[in-house]
Amino acid sequence: MTTKCEVCPLRRRDAFAPLTKDAVRAMQRFKVGEMTVDAGTPLMLEGSNSPQLYTALRGMGLRSKTLQNGRRQVVNLVFPGDFLGLQAALMGEMGHSIEATTKMTLCVFDRTEMWSFFRQDPERAYALTWLAAVDEHFLGETITTLGQRDALQSIAWALVKIYRRGKSLGMVADNAMTFPYKQQDLADTLGLSLVHTNKTLTKLREMQCAVWSDGVLQVNDLDKLSDIGMVDPEPAVQRPIM
Repeated sequence: MTTKCEVCPLRRRDAFAPLTKDAVRAMQRFKVGEMTVDAGTPLMLEGSNSPQLYTALRGMGLRSKTLQNGRRQVVNLVFPGDFLGLQAALMGEMGHSIEATTKMTLCVFDRTEMWSFFRQDPERAYALTWLAAVDEHFLGETITTLGQRDALQSIAWALVKIYRRGKSLGMVADNAMTFPYKQQDLADTLGLSLVHTNKTLTKLREMQCAVWSDGVLQVNDLDKLSDIGMVDPEPAVQRPIM
C-alpha cells in the first residue's frame, strides 16, 4: 500500500525538519504513487530526461558518472530522504546516473507538476533551494577531499560523513550501521584504487577507529576518526523532506 505523507516514517527521524499540516497536504497532492525496485536497478540514466522525480523512502543507492573509457566516478551515496531527479527537472537531462544498491521504495512525483506545485507553495520551493545548496556544499567538500586529503584522511572523512548521516536517520545501533556498499564504490567515490582502499581500511581497523565488514560499518572512535579526516563538528541542522 502507498504510504500516506501524514504517516511517513521519515518524519520521525532526527534528520528532517517538521512539516506543517498544510505542507503535508501539499506533498500528498504532489505525490502520484510509490515504486519498489530491486538492488541493481537503474533509477535514472545519465543524459536521460525522466518524467518523474523521486524521494528515497527506504533503501540506499548511489549516483555516478561514467567516462568514455568505462571508468566510473561515484558522485555521492543515496540515503533515505534524498530527493532524486532535480537536475533533470531544471536542466532538461540528468548529468549522472542513479542506481539502487539495495531494494528501494521510492515516492514518485510528476515532474510536469513541479512548477505549479512551487508556485502554490513557496515554503516547498524554499526547501528545494535549501537541498540544492546543501548538495553544492557537499560537492565542494568532496572536491577538497579529492585534491587535498591523502588516502587515510579521505576514507576517514567519508566514514565520518556516512556515520553521522546514518545516525541522524536512526540507522545506528551500538555504534554500528548497515552499509551495503562495496569497497569499489568507496574507491570510486574518492578516486582511489581498490587495493589502496582496502589497505587504508585495514589501517583504520588496526588503529581501532572503524571496521567495515560484511555490509556493516562499526565506528569505535568517532573523535579519532574525525581528527584523522580533519572533519569539523557540524551543527544539528534538519533537512527538509520533499
